[in-house]
Amino acid sequence: MHIAILTFEGYNELDSLIALGVLNRVRTDDWRVTIATPSPRVTSMNGVVIEQMSTLEEACAADAVIVGSGIATREVVEDPAIMNVLRGLDPSRQLIAAQCSGALVSARLGLLDGVPACTDLITKPWVVAAGVEVLDQPFHARGNVATAGGCLASHYLAGWIIARLVGKEAADGALRYVAPVGEKEEYVERAWRNITPYLPAPALAPAPVMTRTAAAVSVR
Repeated sequence: MHIAILTFEGYNELDSLIALGVLNRVRTDDWRVTIATPSPRVTSMNGVVIEQMSTLEEACAADAVIVGSGIATREVVEDPAIMNVLRGLDPSRQLIAAQCSGALVSARLGLLDGVPACTDLITKPWVVAAGVEVLDQPFHARGNVATAGGCLASHYLAGWIIARLVGKEAADGALRYVAPVGEKEEYVERAWRNITPYLPAPALAPAPVMTRTAAAVSVR
């Protein structure tokens, strides 16, 4: 199971790396979470340099993808080399989630046609201009497409992906692990209040494709 986090030059550390940390709370033999970049290295909006873990082409074949955000997203959507590769993303066979300005990428790829979205307040006018209704809420999903607005909403995307691919129990464990001490119940309850309405009914949810029958969540 491969989950790729699309991360571009000028990326927002909170959007890419919080999701990376929450997703990596799942420990199974075939669970793999990568930072997918268009180049061998990318530098964040605050100067943090990270190396490529997977390519954009590999992300297009992943089981789930998070489209990260950053200060150069408008440049990303005007880059034919990047966008031509990302047209390989397909919600009929993979989960596709977008964080903040990542919603603009999803919109320009046609992934949000007829689907309302969440995004940050700075990106909102660009997403609206792309013909997408923007909601005043932190998380929304329809089918296999999800969006989140605000850096600290990134754990909603991670929780939704874990719940969809592995199950709610594993997602609950991952969210509970990262929740602040003394606020865990409140934090996790709020997360599920935002995520649960957009999960398939148990009878309709696809069986997770895993090499193990259950997922283990790291407590280290």
